Amino acid sequence: MHQTYIHDLSILEQMADKNEEENDRFRLFLKQQDSRQVDKMVQRLNTEVSAAIDCTQCGNCCRSLMINILPQEAQDLAAHLKMATPEFKESYVEESEQGQLIMKSIPCHFLDTNKCSIYDHRFHECREFPHLHKPGFVSRLFGTLMHYGRCPIIFNVIESLKSELSFSRKQEFFSPV
Repeated sequence: MHQTYIHDLSILEQMADKNEEENDRFRLFLKQQDSRQVDKMVQRLNTEVSAAIDCTQCGNCCRSLMINILPQEAQDLAAHLKMATPEFKESYVEESEQGQLIMKSIPCHFLDTNKCSIYDHRFHECREFPHLHKPGFVSRLFGTLMHYGRCPIIFNVIESLKSELSFSRKQEFFSPV
């Protein structure tokens, strides 16, 4: 059976608002599950959903997320762009007093019609998003759910996971005995 996934960002945003309470309950529900089994399910679902969703048709992560970068990544990309590192930083990066580097623009400077213009040289954080392939999914749920209404992959993996785990989507009310 071929699974149909939701790609439309306006629908994702509406569903995120509608499902906020449900997702809070789901987060608590998942904490009661075997985290290794949940990781296996999420990783399998991530592979299935990612194969069906073309990120270049979306690009929402690049349009809406703050991107942290490492000093070495700034140096490497500056070299690739044939710029001096200080010039690269001046053009593209903000640096905190503690030395933390972030791209200084949202959307990302390197987003070009939903595609990364530096794809082969993109930052580690960009390569890893949406982080569903990593172990420890349950411990990262709060952060993952922050992107539920932003990323079609996260949305569809979470919704598929709810179904596979037979999560009760309805609020259950218990009356005192």
